[in-house]
Amino acid sequence: MFQRSDGARITAADSADVTRIAKDLAAKKVKEVQAIDPGEVSPNKLVQTAIVAMPKVTDPEDTSQQDAVEQLRKDLKPELKGTDLKAGITGSAAQALDESDASERAGILVGVGTVVIIIVLLLVIFRSPIIALLPVVLIGLISPMATGLIASANKAFDMKADSSIQELLTVVLFGVGTDYILFLLFRYREALRAGEDPKGAMVHAVERVGEAITSAAGAVIVAFAALTLSSLGMLRSMGPALAIAVFLTLLAGLTLVPAVVSLLGTKVFWPSKSWQREPHGTGFAKLGTSIARKPAVWTVVSGLFMAALALGALGYKANFDLAGSSLPKDKESIVWQDNLEKGFPAGSTDPTFVYLTSTGDRPLTASQPTAFREQLESVKGVGEVAAPRVSKDGTTAAYSVVLSDPPASEKALATVKDRLRPAAHDDAPGGTEALVGGTTAVYVDINKAVDRDYSVVFPVAAIAIMVILGLLLRSLVAPWYLMLSVALGFGATLGATSILFQQIGSQPGLMFMLPVIMYLFVVALGTDYNILMVSRLREEAREGRDPHDAAGTAVRHSGPTIGSAGVILAGTFATLMLAGNSTLSQMGFSLSFGIVIAAFVMALIFTPALTALIGHAAWWPGHGDEKRNGGSGGGSSSDGSAGGGGTGGGGTRDGAGEPAGPGPGVGAGPPR
Repeated sequence: MFQRSDGARITAADSADVTRIAKDLAAKKVKEVQAIDPGEVSPNKLVQTAIVAMPKVTDPEDTSQQDAVEQLRKDLKPELKGTDLKAGITGSAAQALDESDASERAGILVGVGTVVIIIVLLLVIFRSPIIALLPVVLIGLISPMATGLIASANKAFDMKADSSIQELLTVVLFGVGTDYILFLLFRYREALRAGEDPKGAMVHAVERVGEAITSAAGAVIVAFAALTLSSLGMLRSMGPALAIAVFLTLLAGLTLVPAVVSLLGTKVFWPSKSWQREPHGTGFAKLGTSIARKPAVWTVVSGLFMAALALGALGYKANFDLAGSSLPKDKESIVWQDNLEKGFPAGSTDPTFVYLTSTGDRPLTASQPTAFREQLESVKGVGEVAAPRVSKDGTTAAYSVVLSDPPASEKALATVKDRLRPAAHDDAPGGTEALVGGTTAVYVDINKAVDRDYSVVFPVAAIAIMVILGLLLRSLVAPWYLMLSVALGFGATLGATSILFQQIGSQPGLMFMLPVIMYLFVVALGTDYNILMVSRLREEAREGRDPHDAAGTAVRHSGPTIGSAGVILAGTFATLMLAGNSTLSQMGFSLSFGIVIAAFVMALIFTPALTALIGHAAWWPGHGDEKRNGGSGGGSSSDGSAGGGGTGGGGTRDGAGEPAGPGPGVGAGPPR
């Protein structure tokens, strides 16, 4: 793209300079550049183009054309000396180069930010450098194993790996891995506070949270595996890869992590001494007390809060302009795309293509290509239609159609879907057929495929997760309202993101893949917290507590675990907002906000409050709230403090008659 440096109209001398520059650049024989020809001057004389011809891209991983753009940019600068022109390179190859550069820097920023946030927050929570470094070291060991196993699986099952897998893999490993480590460490610390020796405390911790971790991992794995039903190849390959990563993390969480912590013993908490006793009057204890006393109020308030935010999802619009929204506005390809639109239709850099083909062996008649072109030009939203190029055998005519709107915009998609494609099909002369392709047409087809995936993948994943919940809880009731809470959390997250970026931020829409990404992380990972909470609720019910007291005690004990895991995971995702573009900002906000909703609203308030309201029926027909030894335990007070459990005697562990020592300031109740 060329403009005068002073913003004036292009002169004949300027056009001569453009012709010379195009000729000089073509003479350099840059790899992948087939030809460089001077283009037309815009009708308002403000800009002029030079068209760089490149071969069709057959391998999405090939960066040769990006390398060519980089070289052309270097060669272009000295050519402008001595002229009144300024110039830049835009188009799909240029945007791909700029996006690659921006993504690389964003990846480094997010990677470093993730590690820093995990270390800092774990230091604040446990005040132990050993625990702070534990997830980083262990996940560092697991990551190459996961990568190797995924590569082997791809080769064995002839699956094509997607380039985005590695970045997602890192986030999933850190997110899931840190969660499982925290689940184990908090339960280990709780058992130590109850008087267990370090070895016994670890046995107790694995016994109690092992089932919850396994079920949580199972829910995440089936959610990821459901992506194999997607009609998009990227998602089909992504699902099994992420499922493999979670499976390895599960194995490490049940074997490697307990082994390492057992070797270290209480030294894992060094130099902090706070692990030795439970603080009194914490916020989670107060929250548990309030939920136990007024579960109906908390259920209604939290449910209405999520439902109100979910209403914002009704305004959700998909945005396919990934380059424009994921790149900083000062990138060369974006700057010159904007300059192009000052003189030409917005779709000039990426036209739509229409092909008219004879259905028989006969060539097209002399009048058919011209008449068909006139029909295309009459379609609303079409800026211009170039003269048809007819194949050598005369059976096919190709039309370059420039749309009036940017090729990835909502208006351009509507033009192709609702007007251009139907008109091309309907107006094709007898004995011919018309096909519509190009970037905008691809986005139309992707949009259709994504809508189909929403109606297939989401329900299958929900049913699979409900089966896992049913097996874990041995209940036909609890899985239904747990999935209701997950659906409310998903809707609230999408709604809040739509309100922030579309209504308040005035952006044209949200990245079209965002609901799927939210599904991957918010629904799948957020279910972890629900499973941990409901497992604790069942455990407290089986100890003999009534539903209200079970809810209060579960929040008191599981609150620190879920809260800490939620803060760390939300903070990790929030680093995406530092990348400096709207796409990653949308992703970072939605994922961090979704995790906060899943942890602090869904798992810590809605689920325990609703379970308390439903009462014993929540565990039907598995009788999960029967006391283990059938005794008449003392239950607990509404403030969530533990009373006698098991057979109603003194300090027994799990009601099994084994001495456990006094609890942390709450009498002789069993450790939980």
